[in-house]
This record gives sequence, structure tokens and C-alpha cells, in this order.
Amino acid sequence: MSLHLNAVDLSLYLVLDPELCGSPAAMLRTARLAAENGATVVQLRAPNWKKRQWLETAIALKAVLAPFGVPLIINDHVDIALAVDAEGVHVGQADLPVAETRRLIGSKKILGGPGSNETEIAVVPEGVDYLGIGPVYPTGTKLDAAAVLGVPRFAELVAAARWPVVAIGGINASNCAPLFAAGTKGVAVVSAICGQDDPGRATATLRERINSATP
Repeated sequence: MSLHLNAVDLSLYLVLDPELCGSPAAMLRTARLAAENGATVVQLRAPNWKKRQWLETAIALKAVLAPFGVPLIINDHVDIALAVDAEGVHVGQADLPVAETRRLIGSKKILGGPGSNETEIAVVPEGVDYLGIGPVYPTGTKLDAAAVLGVPRFAELVAAARWPVVAIGGINASNCAPLFAAGTKGVAVVSAICGQDDPGRATATLRERINSATP
């Protein structure tokens, strides 16, 4: 586990989606409003972008998030994370393996890994700081997502995991509370904030529900 993670609050984890936000500028605005209103982690995920756009947006995001102390996580692209000194990287099943990613980013960066069933969770090697488990609910923002788990199944996977868990998939203000009862340390949201008419208000509503669901 990284030294960094002990100080990181995973509870409200925003995954930025460029298509839902509408433009890089709108992504930056969404990130700022989310950080102002209670988001605790922001991940940049843009699978269709070229590297230059990744780099430019990641640099801008670092500047936007820094005043709020909100860490920036880069999805998959370790080179971009290193180039902008992001706080961490999240890798999926088809991305660079955990061991190689950890070797490249060092011990002080945050590293997230995937899990959607016991088999995947059992073979995740040492080196990750948290697992993103899902989809818990039906989702339209990740077309290659695994089968929907549901809350009871999600709770079983949380119990089987050796690391803190962040729930992902179809999560919004109306359905996030049961996931904390199931043992999650946080919820990752996309469309619940990205593309909303008022991303700040949407974040604040989520923050209130999460606070009510946690001790």
C-alpha cells in the first residue's frame, strides 16, 4: 500500500467523462465545482483521446484541483501520470499489470485496480491501494462493463477483498447509501455529476447522502 493512501478520502470519487461533460473546458469546470462541493478524488478517463490532449488536460486538472487538496488519478496512462506528477493511476484488467505499474510509479503514488468477481479479486497482486468493484447497478457510461452485481453480491465481494473498495457503476444520490452499509469506502460516479445542469449542486447532494450513510 502506498504511503499516500492513508491520507486519502475515497468516499466521493469522480470519474470525468469528456463526452458527458461536453468539452475539455467543461471537464475542468465540472472538476472545480465537484472539488468545491465535496468530491474527494478525481480521475481522468478519456479512452478516445490522443496523448497530447491527455497531457494538456491533466496539467490543467492538477492546477484546478490543487487548491482543494483533491488528488488526481489518471486512468491507465502511466506516462501521463508521471509527466504531470499526478497523485495516482487506476488500471483495469486489460491495462498495464499492477506489478509493472507500481514499479513505474513508485511506492508513494496511489494505485487502483479492478475487480468484478472472486476470481479477479483473488489474483490481484500486492501493490494496489484500492479496488474498483462493479458495476453495482446498470450503467451506460462504460459499454464493456461486466455483468451487474447488485448490492448483496457487491457486499460479498467487498468481504472477499483484501483492500479498500470503491464501488462503481450506475451510482447516484438515490442509491449510494446501501453501498456504504455493504462495506465500501467510497463510490465512483460519472453521470451523477458529469453532464448535470449544475455539477456543484449534484456533488453537494451526493456529499450529503454519503455523510448520512457513514459514521
